[in-house]
Amino acid sequence: MEENMDESQSQKGCKECCERCVGSLPWASLIATILLYMGVALFCGCGHEALSGTVTILQNYFEVVRAPGQTLDVFTIIDILKYIIYGLAAGFFVFGVLLLVEGFFTTGAIRDLYGEFKITACGRCLTAFLLFLAYLFFLVWLGVTAFTSLPVFMYFNVWSMCQNASLVEGPKLCLDLRQFGAVTISEERKLCTGSEKFLKMCESNELDLTFHLFVCALAGAGAAVIAMVHFLMALAANWGYLKDASRMQKYEDIKSKEEQELHDIHSTRSKERLNAYT
Repeated sequence: MEENMDESQSQKGCKECCERCVGSLPWASLIATILLYMGVALFCGCGHEALSGTVTILQNYFEVVRAPGQTLDVFTIIDILKYIIYGLAAGFFVFGVLLLVEGFFTTGAIRDLYGEFKITACGRCLTAFLLFLAYLFFLVWLGVTAFTSLPVFMYFNVWSMCQNASLVEGPKLCLDLRQFGAVTISEERKLCTGSEKFLKMCESNELDLTFHLFVCALAGAGAAVIAMVHFLMALAANWGYLKDASRMQKYEDIKSKEEQELHDIHSTRSKERLNAYT
């Protein structure tokens, strides 16, 4: 009998412990962090490979070569974009960790109004600062999403030309890199439908793979935007809870002080009455 009671108490204790652990998790921040990491990883990985595929297409089919020296050409711009991708991957990994840690601290503050660091002025300032950063990075990812849609649109046009190349009649359609700003006006890098290089480009895997990689990078940027919106909602809610918790703590402090003063006054009067009686 005693063994059954011990087993039931241990099971009840494990259940309460699991419920406490699950309840203390910042689910909003956790989901937003996972979504942010997935979006950033998809954007950085697919974007990097898509840029490498673009370099291959420019070199093999449009015969574009690197400019000598430190001239700013399309290849240099692509290298700069790759370094920006490296910075985004590293920076948002750290930023996601900071937001997740803040979510754990704030969730503890909500569960316990008398926490130490969580509802202090420093904790509220940290939440406000992260809220500002989240809004700033939300705007950044909106810009990144808009910028990523440009190569998707260009590659979609090229891919559509390849799909309909056999149906084109009359004048040939041409791709001129000068229209995209990839080369200077004096250079002529043109590829027209019906040419051998155009057909090879359409039949190669580079074009189809690069196009779909840019589409995946666009999807990753969109996922990062959604994750930043989740973080904004979670941080705004945490800020409101922390503000209410701070006010409640001040109210409880004032109430305890008043009760202590009333207790002291009552004790003093009791002593005075006792002295007067004796």
